[in-house]
Amino acid sequence: MASAMLKRTRMMAQSLRSYASISVGSDVTAAAPNVSLQKARSWDEGVSSKFSTTPIKDIFKGKNVVIFGLPGAYTGVCSMQHVPSYKNNIDKFKAKGIDSVICVAVNDPYTMNGWAEKLQAKDAIEFYGDFDGSFHKSLDLTIDLSAALLGLRSHRWSAYVVDGNVKVLNVEEAPSDFKVSGGDVILGQI
Repeated sequence: MASAMLKRTRMMAQSLRSYASISVGSDVTAAAPNVSLQKARSWDEGVSSKFSTTPIKDIFKGKNVVIFGLPGAYTGVCSMQHVPSYKNNIDKFKAKGIDSVICVAVNDPYTMNGWAEKLQAKDAIEFYGDFDGSFHKSLDLTIDLSAALLGLRSHRWSAYVVDGNVKVLNVEEAPSDFKVSGGDVILGQI
């Protein structure tokens, strides 16, 4: 049954996949001018920060950033392959002058925090929640995964962004694919 659902999700993704409106040469901050993300945190940290958010411009302005998006926290490929491919290469990213490696998903910041802690990746990677999908919608990187009981989510993707400008963009054809968006791939593209 799970394989049938995955097959159906893959077919939906392939038939509905339109290429992202964001592309190499695009300015992420212009594509999502009024969008903010929520840094992964505990509930108490959320309360003490008055549920602060981080504007996209603050994440990218004047920085060399590798960012990757994925369908969701605690999901199979995301937990077992995608995040570890970045965590295991963090020293190589830093050696190439990357200021931050960021993971973003359509999840709340508390779920992202618990997941980052479980993966023991919070010290290496910055995790952000895109709780309402507004960041991914702005970039045209959303996918409807209702067939897998996930609702509107992010495609699996990665990008190398310099001062807000996309230098490299990799988007998987289906959410279960892990061919072009991993840490090893983008490391070779920087």
